[in-house]
Amino acid sequence: MAAAGLAVATVLAACTSIGPATRVTPPATPATTSGVTTGPLDEKTAGRVSSTVETTKPAKPTAAEQARLDAALRDAAWKDDLARARALVARGANVNAKDDTQQSAYLVATSEGRLDLLRLALAHGARVDDKDSWNGTGLIRAAERGHSLIVGELLRAGIDRDHVNRIGYQAIHEAVWLGRDSTTYVDTVRVLVAGGVELTRTSRDEGLTPLQMARERGHDRLEGVLVKATTSRPPADPDAALLAAAARGDADAVAGALRAGADLEARDDRRRTALLLAVAGDHVDAARVLVAMGADPDALDDRHDTPWLVTGVTGSVAMLEALLPAGPDLTIRNRYGGISVIPASERGHVGYVRRVVGTGIDVNHVNDLGWTALLEAVILGDGGPAHEEIVRILLAAGADRTIADKDGVTALQHARAKGYTSIARLLEARAS
Repeated sequence: MAAAGLAVATVLAACTSIGPATRVTPPATPATTSGVTTGPLDEKTAGRVSSTVETTKPAKPTAAEQARLDAALRDAAWKDDLARARALVARGANVNAKDDTQQSAYLVATSEGRLDLLRLALAHGARVDDKDSWNGTGLIRAAERGHSLIVGELLRAGIDRDHVNRIGYQAIHEAVWLGRDSTTYVDTVRVLVAGGVELTRTSRDEGLTPLQMARERGHDRLEGVLVKATTSRPPADPDAALLAAAARGDADAVAGALRAGADLEARDDRRRTALLLAVAGDHVDAARVLVAMGADPDALDDRHDTPWLVTGVTGSVAMLEALLPAGPDLTIRNRYGGISVIPASERGHVGYVRRVVGTGIDVNHVNDLGWTALLEAVILGDGGPAHEEIVRILLAAGADRTIADKDGVTALQHARAKGYTSIARLLEARAS
């Protein structure tokens, strides 16, 4: 729904709950006020503010000062300015404070899909069941927009999963009736299913269940998810069902097993979790459901692999992106003492290396064999175009070409010895 004026908002009131034309139009940017920083703050400034607050107890702000802080925080939420929001919260801004349209920083985070801002709000006392002007929860707002990660975060925070807003919709109704038959909404509906929401209540005005809504809208993919969710028999062993579903990449069955009470971190006989099994098979749809529900990207199996480490072996950029919202530990080492960029460089996963160097991973990490990603790309690579491009990417990302292996041999010396002329030229050029 495109932004519109009051007249359009009035017309839409009977069929929507939080479309941009109705209740989530950003307010005008508040003016800078004496004593309150309303412009962006960088992370260093935010850190200084936080440190100051922790060491010196500030005077309680006046009502006017508090109002300005709260308005600035809402503005930061609309603009997705995390550093500024952190600084304002540290100064006492209230994540629950609403403007005259019943928007708060917390509610804005839910409707706009601001995951880090939502986590900030939840960590600072967000009233998880707070309502907007449509008597809707953040879960309803997020579901309507297809924000599956927000939906999962809110379900895990204990939000009322079956609340009905003033036009008679639950979150599941809004995701289906007001959503699209796209991957974004398929993910959202699966997460709602996994979270145990009610699936058979009819909407107030249409008198339709979510499944009937999907059929009415012609949402074939959503219909398929809901048919399985409402007709499949709960598994006798939810943990085993979860692991099996993840291994074969059946995202609907993953959601069903979690709905039936499966342990998200259940392990097989090799200590592999459902998320690790999904990653190993590059089953991205299943992994997205698991991540939204809080699966651990750092869970170690009996070979000292984690879901995140395995992405470096498979080289799946889509899986890397699916796991990043879970906050994986980029420093966890595999059984060879390496981090994910090293096996990816060895195996010639160009796209993965190009993406992972942008995460802040240490491109100069040395594994137990004494090799960096750059050394592995040369020593274990084939000298072809893929490994040549990886060397180029690593050097551009700050890889240190002077780091030698345990025998004192550098990447350049290895490239010359192997006859990898193009790679040697790259390393020579960087040396000059």
